[in-house]
Amino acid sequence: MFQGSMVALVTPMQKDGSVDYTAMDRLLEMHIEAKTDAIVAVGTTGESATLTEKEHCDVIRYVVNGVRGRVPVIAGTGSNSTAEAIQFTAFAKEAGADACLLVTPYYNKPTQEGLIQHYTAISNAVAIPQILYNVPGRTACDMSTDTVDVLSRMPHIIGIKDATGDVSRAQDIVSRCGERLDVFSGDDALALDVIKVGGKGVISVTANVVPAQMRAMLAAALAGDFAVAKAINSNLESLHHDLFLEANPIPVKWALLEMGLISSGIRLPLTELSPPFHEPVRQALQKANAI
Repeated sequence: MFQGSMVALVTPMQKDGSVDYTAMDRLLEMHIEAKTDAIVAVGTTGESATLTEKEHCDVIRYVVNGVRGRVPVIAGTGSNSTAEAIQFTAFAKEAGADACLLVTPYYNKPTQEGLIQHYTAISNAVAIPQILYNVPGRTACDMSTDTVDVLSRMPHIIGIKDATGDVSRAQDIVSRCGERLDVFSGDDALALDVIKVGGKGVISVTANVVPAQMRAMLAAALAGDFAVAKAINSNLESLHHDLFLEANPIPVKWALLEMGLISSGIRLPLTELSPPFHEPVRQALQKANAI
């Protein structure tokens, strides 16, 4: 259902931390113009962890209404509470989202059986396409391939964002489950490698600042033209790295500030990008012709 460059959209904020909907409009139109393949609202990059429940829902609805059907919207609706994840997912469906992205429950450290029951409950409760999200570096919870195999047979579960940093893991999922669900890279630097083993795209941080280039790179790779894809990617490799010099979304929000697209707002406990990292990120933006 989804493929290509899917941006993990930042949630722009004013200096006081309030959501900046004027800047949100600007970002949405930029992605429409760049033909970004899908917009992921209120994921990790969108600071879902510090938005209130109302803000979480408000941003999802605002993005859906703002794109007006011109591009698919995937709503981040995961939680470490199964009941809350069902609540967010039901809201996203009512708001008109095209799919939901559901991170593994964080901090709780559920068993694999707990993961199966968690996602089964959501699948049974809300009839909307659902994408699993495995990012053990943030959640302290790693979804095994065996668990993915089980969940791939559930109704409404149509994909997985794999952010393990292990291309062989993505390859194993494609081999075992590829006929039932799509695999998306959760790491920009590994996007081409994941496509080579059968992945369908990337849920991207880098696309926040160079959406047209990311879209062109992914389109070439999906068409099998890896020479063109690698040529485009060569100018983006520094961004893939330097947008993670501090915890996401700290660097990417600073990059968008440097580009004049958003204000400096970010919510504690995250802080603005440390001064020693300003020049590396600026140089990465220049290399990518983003500034």
